Amino acid sequence: MPKRTRDILLRFFVTAKEKAAIQKRMELVGLKNMSTYLRKIATGGYLLNVDLSCFDKMLEDIHGVSKNINQIAKRINATNNIYAEDMQELKNNQEKIWELLREIYSQLP
Repeated sequence: MPKRTRDILLRFFVTAKEKAAIQKRMELVGLKNMSTYLRKIATGGYLLNVDLSCFDKMLEDIHGVSKNINQIAKRINATNNIYAEDMQELKNNQEKIWELLREIYSQLP
């Protein structure tokens, strides 16, 4: 057998969950050989740690507005009447959603 071009063995332990995650990422990039994938990610890859906690409050607010809109829709469906106050509340809720989305967009890099 000819001399290996890569003659240094590196070993490390992972959990079953970590191994599954590695295999899933390998599939996403189209590699079937774990050695090739690990070598590529270790020598030329990069990791991102993105903190999205700043969006938690906004998502909570959007969820609240959505529940509000659903309540209005149920009332309209139950009574078959659309009241001016309901329409104004829907418009206000829609504007709140747009404000929240603009805030999210402004915080993106």
